Amino acid sequence: MNQELISSIAEYVENNIAEFHSARIEKLKSINLKELLSRKNPYMFKAKNIVTAGQMVEGLASAYMSSAEESIFGNWMEGLAKFVANKVHSGYKSAAEGIDLEFDKEGIHYFVSVKSGPSWSNSTSMKKQKEQFRTAVKVFNTSRKAVPTMCIEGCCYGNDNKGYNDSLHEKYCGEKFWTLISGEPTLFVDIVEPLGFKAKEKNDEYYEEYGRMINKFTKEFIADYCNENDSINWDKIVRLNAAIKQPRQKKISTKKKGKK
Repeated sequence: MNQELISSIAEYVENNIAEFHSARIEKLKSINLKELLSRKNPYMFKAKNIVTAGQMVEGLASAYMSSAEESIFGNWMEGLAKFVANKVHSGYKSAAEGIDLEFDKEGIHYFVSVKSGPSWSNSTSMKKQKEQFRTAVKVFNTSRKAVPTMCIEGCCYGNDNKGYNDSLHEKYCGEKFWTLISGEPTLFVDIVEPLGFKAKEKNDEYYEEYGRMINKFTKEFIADYCNENDSINWDKIVRLNAAIKQPRQKKISTKKKGKK
């Protein structure tokens, strides 16, 4: 274990982890109940026999924030990966579109697109990523033709490591990715401990805000989406979520234009 590198990572986490927690709270503050009801599958909640406003709101908020946190923390982890590559290999932010990182290692110039996890792409986004790799290599080769290149789809977690038939790039996940950018085969485990910096303190602050949101939305849900007998108005919820939205009617002015 490179103790100096671990110490640097711990310092980086200490100085930057608050950004993740702040982003979570800001995400909480930015959402509203109507948005939650519009985004999530109402049929699933009915099938789960949700019968109280509290259950409904908690289920909506939990599903929404779980997805949002994955994205927020993924972005944060990408920053950590760039920090590590810069520390070890003098890696730098690429000027090429779609490429997050470039560095030289053992005579090879690497182009890296940093992803949170292995399931980030569909066929369209993968096609675009391949084109971005091709363009980056083509531009690079005009000035440094003698230097071999390698394109990496680098994922901060997971183990879906594979090459592709086009031989253009490879997918490095989890242990393999962190080893590439750091030279340390155990770094993918070593970084776990520093990430817990002030986690309880920050989570307490988050859940205080989360509790306020749940209480606020529960009151709104009872007022707007429950029947007079206090049962959930599923008809209204499904219509909000899935009914065809009617185009807004343009207002026709009744004022007569004056003669010129």
